[in-house]
Amino acid sequence: MVAIGGIVSEIIIILAIAVVLFVLLKITKLFVKLVIGLIVNSILGVVVIILLNYFFKLGIQLSAKLLIPIALFGLPGAGTVVLIKLLGIAV
Repeated sequence: MVAIGGIVSEIIIILAIAVVLFVLLKITKLFVKLVIGLIVNSILGVVVIILLNYFFKLGIQLSAKLLIPIALFGLPGAGTVVLIKLLGIAV
């Protein structure tokens, strides 16, 4: 026969495991959402530069030194690169 204290401790352990799994699920969902957002923003930044070059003939050549800030910052990075180019600073 199982003592009442043993049942209570088993219930507490099961609840603790459930809470830990719940917290891990929330952290994982947040991380995946953040990573997907960064990837989409980076791709949009590169696409914007390509489209602006095509339609407005800005003359921005995609090189490693330009792709790094665009890939890291996405649309704000692309906007900064375009602004720098429009101000006449060599990119």
